[in-house]
Amino acid sequence: MSRQLSASIVIATVLLAVFAGPDMRAASRTAKSATQAAQATGSVASTDASQDDPDEVRAVPLEQYASPVELLFSPDGAWLYVLCQESGEVQVLDASSGRMLKRIAVGRVPRGFALSPRGDKLYVTSSWDDRVAVVDTRLLRVIATWRVGAEPTGIAVDRTGTRLFVANRISSDVAVLDAKTGSELRRLVAGRGASYMTMAADGSRLLVTHVYPNPRGYRTVPESEITIIDPQTTRVVERMPLHSIAGTFHVALSTDGRLGVVAHLHPKNLVPLAHVEHGWIFGDTITVFGPDLGMGPGSAVEVPLDELDRYFSYPFGVAISPDKRRIYITNAGSDVVTVVDVRRLLAYIHAHPGGFAENLGASAYYVEAHIAVGANPRGVLLSRDGRRLYVANRLDDTVSVVNTASNRVDKTFALDGPKTISALRKGERIFYSARYSFQGQIGCTNCHIDSTFDGLTWDLEPDGFGIGIVDNRLLEDIRNTAPYKWNGSNPNIQTECGVRTERYFWRSQNYNDRQLADLTLYVRSIPARPNRWRLPNGQMTPAQERGRALFVRSVDNFGKPIAVKNRCVYCHSGPMGTDQKSFDVGTGKKTDPSGLFDTPQLTNIALTAPYLHDGSARSLEEIWTVYNPEDRHGRTNDLTKDELNDLIEYLKTR
Repeated sequence: MSRQLSASIVIATVLLAVFAGPDMRAASRTAKSATQAAQATGSVASTDASQDDPDEVRAVPLEQYASPVELLFSPDGAWLYVLCQESGEVQVLDASSGRMLKRIAVGRVPRGFALSPRGDKLYVTSSWDDRVAVVDTRLLRVIATWRVGAEPTGIAVDRTGTRLFVANRISSDVAVLDAKTGSELRRLVAGRGASYMTMAADGSRLLVTHVYPNPRGYRTVPESEITIIDPQTTRVVERMPLHSIAGTFHVALSTDGRLGVVAHLHPKNLVPLAHVEHGWIFGDTITVFGPDLGMGPGSAVEVPLDELDRYFSYPFGVAISPDKRRIYITNAGSDVVTVVDVRRLLAYIHAHPGGFAENLGASAYYVEAHIAVGANPRGVLLSRDGRRLYVANRLDDTVSVVNTASNRVDKTFALDGPKTISALRKGERIFYSARYSFQGQIGCTNCHIDSTFDGLTWDLEPDGFGIGIVDNRLLEDIRNTAPYKWNGSNPNIQTECGVRTERYFWRSQNYNDRQLADLTLYVRSIPARPNRWRLPNGQMTPAQERGRALFVRSVDNFGKPIAVKNRCVYCHSGPMGTDQKSFDVGTGKKTDPSGLFDTPQLTNIALTAPYLHDGSARSLEEIWTVYNPEDRHGRTNDLTKDELNDLIEYLKTR
């Protein structure tokens, strides 16, 4: 049996069992988020078959994992708080033994937490509930929940304990809250996809990063920033630029505030993907900054972590030792912690003042060790004395405890949760791992951050160099939207994730039948996050109602009939907003081999700028005001400015 056929049989069988009645599995807090079929049987189909018979499918119990992402100590260091994303809880452990003390449910998809200065309150963001849960650490239970902005992620408390700062990923801002009442005091504009933050030890600065690049012109180098806030005045005082960076994650400051480090991705999306074997897709880098560089105010240097023939994918968590001798970075796609010698790093920076971000020979001078930990390591936490480094391993539900003197894992804490690894979990591991690509350079999540998108356009090479520039599309809820790829050339997800990915991204054939089935199952399971533009009762605002009328209209503003194929609802039909066919709507460029493009689904379309097949439209408005001069992409030139705004307001609800 051919590989594609056998994989298809496995996938079809698995999906029949799992997706008979899908719900938002990834955001679930209990087994109730499973599909109707799994709820009825208490099991889910798995491709965890023997190697002798990869087509065998057996049933295993439906599992719900902890998925730890962040760590905090209690003020006395006795307890370890572990933020668990999938189970929607904080697990409280004995910091020495790893013994479970308490599990506290906090909400859907929590992403960040912070302790009050006295340690009596733990504030937790529930990103899919748009809320902050307040945990009393003496009672170990939630005593209040406060509503905040769209998709709250990072959170910090000022030194006085009177203000909270919450980074909202969708609204790209920082909310300032009263720490006693939860009332909002102010909103501050941050970078696109504001997510992670750290407070200086003396409380003088709050640093905020963002996961998507700031809006830029078409096919220009991505730009990001660290947004620096004065917590006392609650004002943005600086926007530190990060040139050529898209995807910034954790940021850390030394205890004296003189050395800062931020982990990020350096995409090389303006060159053809053909250079994957030369390291020309992503650079895995950090930026160091601060007075300790000795290079003047505002100085910052981007530093590579990769080697000439080995890559350390997806830098995410970062910590600086109390004595400033070492920097620790989790490489989430490579399952390691990279240890950087600060003294040697600073010496190398001073010896190479012109910068060396793309010099793959540089890391040998300052990288001290790579410590193997668990699957998909995320947040890191140093003990107060710096002797132990705790690492949250998201995809195997463990916490690694590293001896920083020996750079070895001394012990591993297993979190409460299932021990059986389901097909979905295996597929998720494959999605987030870089092990399958050439020299371990990249994984699916490099371009689809947190299983979504990256806000970039790419030259993917199959159509020829400089031909077929494509915008990165959202992966949420795509299982019923075939065909895939902008030209519709991939009939199903297993083709998209298998043959195409291995040939053009990984440069090798690495998935066996079972792995491809598991990966496809995971991609098909990615749910759509809550839509923030829909009213809770299912009704629409007056503007959205007017926009919907324009979306389905058959007559223009001059009383003339609109051709059926030129109505918005013709192509963007059905529950997903796509008829799954290709059309020429006049948006093709000289760089496109064809003017025919697959009709994209409209799921959470408000989040995914830029738009059109090549990302040339920076906003939804530009689709029609700039790129539809001949009314081939729907009849829109008769619309007034207010009507176009109404149409966009309706589209945001999809």
